[in-house]
Amino acid sequence: MIWWLYNLGFAFGFSLMLPRFLWRMARRGGYARNFLQRFGRYSPETRAQLAEGGRVWIHAVSVGEVGVALRLILELRAAQPELRFVLSTTTSTGHAVARKQLDPAIPLIYFPLDVPPVSRRVVRLIRPRALLLIENEMWPNLIRTARKHNVPVAMINARISAHSFRGYRLLRFLTRQLLPQFSAFYAQGQPDADRLIALGAPADRLRVMGSAKYDLAPAGAGGAEKARTALTEAGFAAASPLLLGGSTWPGEEAVLLDTLVALRPLVPDLALVLVPRHAERRAEVLREIEERHLKVVCRSEMNKQERPDVLLVDTTGELRNFYAVASVIFVGKSLTQHGGQNIIEPAACAKPVLVGPNMENFESIVPDFLAARALVQVGDAAGLRAAAARLLQDPAEAQAMGARAAAVVSGKSGALHATVQQLLPLLG
Repeated sequence: MIWWLYNLGFAFGFSLMLPRFLWRMARRGGYARNFLQRFGRYSPETRAQLAEGGRVWIHAVSVGEVGVALRLILELRAAQPELRFVLSTTTSTGHAVARKQLDPAIPLIYFPLDVPPVSRRVVRLIRPRALLLIENEMWPNLIRTARKHNVPVAMINARISAHSFRGYRLLRFLTRQLLPQFSAFYAQGQPDADRLIALGAPADRLRVMGSAKYDLAPAGAGGAEKARTALTEAGFAAASPLLLGGSTWPGEEAVLLDTLVALRPLVPDLALVLVPRHAERRAEVLREIEERHLKVVCRSEMNKQERPDVLLVDTTGELRNFYAVASVIFVGKSLTQHGGQNIIEPAACAKPVLVGPNMENFESIVPDFLAARALVQVGDAAGLRAAAARLLQDPAEAQAMGARAAAVVSGKSGALHATVQQLLPLLG
């Protein structure tokens, strides 16, 4: 009865969301490509690859989880070279990043709809050796179908935020039936583990490993050089200090643009690099820039100007390159939105990082940086301007803060390697 109710609710919810989903397909473009994969329909080439069977199926929702998945594949290959993989993503942005970095021999697919006919079709086709779900992924039909086919299921880098937990508590009648179907959970922190247990996860199958995102390597020398080349081609002076807004969301670009205008008298050569979380917001961000009469160059066009004010990176997969050359970095979805984006990537580049007050998705990570004085968390736009001004005017303090951030990342790394050692017995 529980699963019948879930499927009824899923069908109802999907029907309500379908118009918005179709709108996003039209707006973002990438959603329409390979759309039938979401129903378990594949090209002959992809189907032939999947039908070989015996692959470890890793699912990563979007860009952040894809980074963990790619590193997990490397760790698993190092431990067991004969393993073969298939990677699925939910978002088109995650899919694009994976396509650029994934070994071409590994099939890349979109995650199938969680309805029984589709789940059965895909599991029977792939015949996975194991199903590894990155972070917080609970798809009842896929998980139950996998277990019926004796496929072990594990949650990697498991995370349940306090906000998500409040919602899941209303569904405990479902999670208490679903979570025991997992073979193992590898949690980021003790609060995540406690919440999973409260929702029905068997305590003896749960291990606290730390955050796997500490293991994601920063952009190498090649990435930094690509970013410097792009800045030069756009017309920026090589010595210009750079304020960078990474993975920004609506409202945050406006704050950063106002910060640029306010700080120009204090830091005359200051330039701003904006990397919105969703590149299709390009027109919206351009309007914000034009309203302030600032000169802008778009990364997709590179129409060089004399001393532009702003570089708008409206492409995907380049954020880490620009992190490597920035002077001060603001990480988005934390000031005007809730949840936060990944602060570990810029920290690994030894850069001073600023965030807003809303970092709920990184509650096991932010305290590590605050304790080491390796992160500045501000409460509002005025606080962001003040913190950015202080660090831009004091390069020595900015460098010291960046060094402390890199030390935190180095000291906390190793979660993925430890997770793989725990995983190997499950993989046979």
